[in-house]
Amino acid sequence: MRTVLAVLRKDLLLELRTLETLPAMVLFSLVTFVIFHFALNRSSLRGQLAAGILTATLLFAAMLAINRLFVADREQGGFDAFLLAPVDRSTLLVAKAAALFTFLVVLEVFALPAFALLLLGPSLGRPLGGLAAILALADVALAVIGTLVSAIAVHTRARDLIGPILGLPLLIPALIATARAAGPLLSAHGPSLPDGRWLAILGLYDLVFALLAYAVFDFLLED
Repeated sequence: MRTVLAVLRKDLLLELRTLETLPAMVLFSLVTFVIFHFALNRSSLRGQLAAGILTATLLFAAMLAINRLFVADREQGGFDAFLLAPVDRSTLLVAKAAALFTFLVVLEVFALPAFALLLLGPSLGRPLGGLAAILALADVALAVIGTLVSAIAVHTRARDLIGPILGLPLLIPALIATARAAGPLLSAHGPSLPDGRWLAILGLYDLVFALLAYAVFDFLLED
């Protein structure tokens, strides 16, 4: 745990000093919401359409962070230093996934109010708690898969292309569950709590892929 916290602290401090990833993610999501606001020419959206726009926007904003997750380690020798250190190599997976999860939470703190203002009318107070639970599980999926594919892509020349090509197909079940769970909450008179079935699917997806990533991450570092 000490190693995880040390790597996580290093990544967060690096982002605070450089501001290379988070501002780009927030700006991308805000611009996307503005584009949808004017392109659809509607004062407000509801239901599955609103959920699909929110899910897709957060996904593509997350790809910006995924593509750069291991870049500093690759360019500044962080991989070699970590391999030489007497620590469990899986701690790097946990630390990077935690950093990416933190980036996603910060992104949503800025993106959700803008989404409500531009595309919901605004009216996000009632389903906010249920939507937060859905997005937390979705963020875990993005963090785990994003860390795994970023560790693969960073060793290639076309890392900005390889990351989405590998990550998007793996994330399809989680994205479908996220959009389907959020859709009823964003309806005009929908429930305030999400459907437990979709939350269970997201939770199971997170568990399976977290175990899979933990099992193969050591081999990715070696290669």
